[in-house]
Amino acid sequence: MPSIPPLPSFRGQGRARTPLPRIPVPTARAVVDCAIYVDGKRLPGRFNHSDAMAEVGNRGNGFVWVGLHDPDEYQMADIAKTFDLHPLAVEDAVKAHQRPKLERYDDTLFLVLRTVTYVEHELHSISEIVETGDIMVFVGPNFAVTVRHGEHSGLAGVRKQLESHPEQLMFGPGSVLHAVADHVVDSYIEVALSVENDIEEMEEAVFTPRNTVSIETIYQLKREVVELRRAVNPLQVPLQLLGHKPDLPLPKEIRRYLRDVADHHITVSERITDFDESLSELVSAALAKIGVQQNTDMRKISAWVAIAAVPTMVAGIYGMNFTHMPALEAEWGFWVVLVITLGICVGLYVNFHRNNWL
Repeated sequence: MPSIPPLPSFRGQGRARTPLPRIPVPTARAVVDCAIYVDGKRLPGRFNHSDAMAEVGNRGNGFVWVGLHDPDEYQMADIAKTFDLHPLAVEDAVKAHQRPKLERYDDTLFLVLRTVTYVEHELHSISEIVETGDIMVFVGPNFAVTVRHGEHSGLAGVRKQLESHPEQLMFGPGSVLHAVADHVVDSYIEVALSVENDIEEMEEAVFTPRNTVSIETIYQLKREVVELRRAVNPLQVPLQLLGHKPDLPLPKEIRRYLRDVADHHITVSERITDFDESLSELVSAALAKIGVQQNTDMRKISAWVAIAAVPTMVAGIYGMNFTHMPALEAEWGFWVVLVITLGICVGLYVNFHRNNWL
């Protein structure tokens, strides 16, 4: 009878499996809104980004505004193919937490903005106060593409406000760039006002007598202000370039509006710098207050130790068991020593209390 060959061993082969290919998600999943604007008015109907761009090309007038939320690399590649976006800018648009900047690729501008929002919290809690996100804006001759990361950076209100002012949309895609930048800077102002209220409450708590403030709470607020400063301050240079560089492909009127946005941004940046300085002073004041409280506690402890040392000393002397000691054999000896000891202790207590040690 012929022998049966042994079965092949598959031990360990499960670890070397080839990963399954990723299934691309349709670009429409990332598109929040897509519209065509002609003469400042939105055309009726629904369009995808490809059909909208083709319609604008056929008309020879108007522009497309596509809004995206958290697109992946496959979806952005599709958008880039339609609008001829530069690969480097597309790579930055996919990745969140980019530094605010302005880049130009031929006739296309790419602006990165950091968004911030204020998180309601208790004054003495150690929690996140400022949340950040990202908005990227591509502006070309006949299109505007906005890419946002984060849940708090919605642009539906911006689009609605622009559509209610056709005279602004008539300036073309640059009006979208201005509206988004103005919206982001306005949110900076709102967050700065809320943080300022927190700092004022913290100042009141620190300088209120007999009120304890956790130093960790001040450090947490200072850390959040540092994060706010990192999100806000770097936008100053891109806004200055947009408002003062005449060779950029933007209408003159839009550059004027952007200069106004840059002025508001400078005001917010200066206020945030003041926040940082105020919190540094608060940290010093809180540490000084803690030091004063520790000195007061040490004085009280030292005073009680001094009072307790008197009976301890007397008890130690009379506990040495010598035969010949003053009033050792007298019936009134114990009471005299006790009265003298209590008198000294009371005298020390009155003296310490008079000098605010107790």
